Amino acid sequence: MNQLSGGFADPARNAAHTFRAVLEAMARPGTIHIAAGAEAPALSPAAATVLLALTDSTTPLHLAGGFQTDAIRRWIAFHTGAPLVAAEDATFALGRWDDLQPVTRFRIGQPSYPDRSATLIVEMTRLTNDGPRLTGPGIKDAARLSLPDTAAFRANHALFPLGFDTILTCGTRLAALPRTTVVEDL
Repeated sequence: MNQLSGGFADPARNAAHTFRAVLEAMARPGTIHIAAGAEAPALSPAAATVLLALTDSTTPLHLAGGFQTDAIRRWIAFHTGAPLVAAEDATFALGRWDDLQPVTRFRIGQPSYPDRSATLIVEMTRLTNDGPRLTGPGIKDAARLSLPDTAAFRANHALFPLGFDTILTCGTRLAALPRTTVVEDL
């Protein structure tokens, strides 16, 4: 695979479907959705698809850990043009959970502008509907989702209305955990 391949076959339609999947995942934490249509070196199809749909030349992106490769940088430069920045300046950050630590370095917004926070795109090895109990807006009673950590998400929720939002990706699957979600250990 090279940097010129792996983009959307039908950019408008693929971006719209992906945007809808991300919105549904954010609106209904704990639900898993399909996001496919893009391929990038060393990224899951879901992560590549989310990057194509949500980033462009005005979207600061941080690559963490093993995602700081020339192949990924070239793919992003060609397909989205997103400027690569330090964690503190990122609107989106991509990496495995351990590589994104400490999450406290990412923007959490400001009291008058809580929307000026980061969204973490976390590549997972497993994404299933088991694990910690989730409650809050968009969840009828409770949901479960395999999360890489619970303490960091509980601390993030305590900052509300500030805090980061999270998109979890694995293969062609994605789920989201907005800062409004209450995360409880089993």
